[in-house]
Amino acid sequence: MKSFEKLAGLFARREQKASAVSHLQRGSETVWLGLGDARWSNRTYRSLAEEGYKKNVVAHRSVKLLAESAASVPLVLFRDGRRLDHHPVLDLLARPNPMQGRMTFFESLFSFLNIAGNSYVELVRGADGQPSELYVLRADRIRLDQDRSGWPKAYVYSLGGREHVFPVDPVEGKSSLLHLKYFHPLDDLYGLSPLEAAAMAVDVHNAASAWNKALFDNAARPSGALVFEGREGQDSLSGEQFDRLKDELADSYQGARNAGRPMLLEGGLKWQKLAFSPADMDFINGKHVSAREIALAFGIPPMLLGIPGDNTYSNFQEANRALWRLTLLPMLERVVSSLNGWLCPEYGPDLRLAFDQDAIPALSHDRQLLWERVGAADFLTVDEKRAAVGLGPLEQAE
Repeated sequence: MKSFEKLAGLFARREQKASAVSHLQRGSETVWLGLGDARWSNRTYRSLAEEGYKKNVVAHRSVKLLAESAASVPLVLFRDGRRLDHHPVLDLLARPNPMQGRMTFFESLFSFLNIAGNSYVELVRGADGQPSELYVLRADRIRLDQDRSGWPKAYVYSLGGREHVFPVDPVEGKSSLLHLKYFHPLDDLYGLSPLEAAAMAVDVHNAASAWNKALFDNAARPSGALVFEGREGQDSLSGEQFDRLKDELADSYQGARNAGRPMLLEGGLKWQKLAFSPADMDFINGKHVSAREIALAFGIPPMLLGIPGDNTYSNFQEANRALWRLTLLPMLERVVSSLNGWLCPEYGPDLRLAFDQDAIPALSHDRQLLWERVGAADFLTVDEKRAAVGLGPLEQAE
């Protein structure tokens, strides 16, 4: 315990505002801690991150599209229905910590949420006891401990054999760590990752890509067969002839640079061309089906990912609006409502964060229609019209 405190003291010069787990991360970035097979239905966090986000282009683009799009939406703050242009909450979210701005911070938060199904935000207080910094912690390093009744007792951040505990208030359930998660029907503690739901489709898509790469390594077509027509008394090639033939084929005829190169045969060898059957060629359609299933798990219209064969939406703009209405807005509301219950009370009552829908270009057409309908509603008062479009009363706006 003394050595742990001594290590923490090395970083105490920064006004005690560093993340409580920052000292555990120094020089230990190669350590991986999974949540265990039971949490992922035989899919560890590392497997999902490696095979999905790092190796699969559809899953990678899906996570990146959701995270960057959601992070690009500005947040606004209201008190008693009146919008505030300046407030410490807005300053904190604009610059959560010295290493990240708002965009990078929320991109990390949404990325972990869609890769792991869980995302964790640490609140760091300054010398005055007020919130001063926010950090997104890696989801695979967090463990949630329960008490005897099954309620959360503490969040434990583990790395390299060392741990930092974030206690949970047994009465109010408050903690300096915010846990965001998706619904999981079989787990009371952790959320279900969209990437886990798409895991089988990711495996099929990756296998098809590997198989396709192997074809390119062999001139991008079935290699065919060399049939030996031996003379009387010679039914097969000798071992030396067979090895020499293999080496010559590998050196002179395989690979993209040798594609289409004519083959010179000798010694009774005859080339017999092979081709794919229609059933064999169905792997291409199977790869597209897998890509659509991955996009479906993330709630992204396949058209937006360039996946062929999807005609659900008449045009790109309609598909983009569907993405925002059906996927991004609910995801933003999940995060903002959690911040309203966790962060805003630190600054007093009656504060409410919201995302600025007027700043979303994809929804500008919908917002214009809303303004026109509200403006034409003569039975509504001015304040009722303002409330319908998300604005405060007129007397408070002046």
